[in-house]
Amino acid sequence: MLETNMDNYSTFNAGPWSEMANHVFELGSLRGSGKLFLSERLNSDGAEISLNRIEAGQSVPFLHRHSEHEEIYIVVSGQGEFWIDEQCLPLVEGTAVRVAPAGVRCLRASKQQALNFICVQAVSGTLKSRNVSDGQLVAGTPVWN
Repeated sequence: MLETNMDNYSTFNAGPWSEMANHVFELGSLRGSGKLFLSERLNSDGAEISLNRIEAGQSVPFLHRHSEHEEIYIVVSGQGEFWIDEQCLPLVEGTAVRVAPAGVRCLRASKQQALNFICVQAVSGTLKSRNVSDGQLVAGTPVWN
């Protein structure tokens, strides 16, 4: 796993999705494989992002909600189900789901294949604009290797 930390950017290579189970999440007595938080590795100060893999036939072993953070889940590959407030939603590659902080949630992979997804957490209500006006064009042409 390579890391780069520069003034204006940071990089981290977590390795292939098939090896995501090598990453272990621990919080108090909770322990599980297949979850890798990126904010510390990338020096992020605006959002928490995690890379996640749930093996075929498995689920997150707990229900949870948040006090402040909304979460956006983006399915990269696989199939599964998302349980939110006692409703079950199908998950397939390309599905994106936003959950408000109070939403009670849990995910599981299908019996046939692992579920790989990205989860973005940010403090709910802090997005200043919903357009690309924050972006600014910069003169120049990139020089590629």
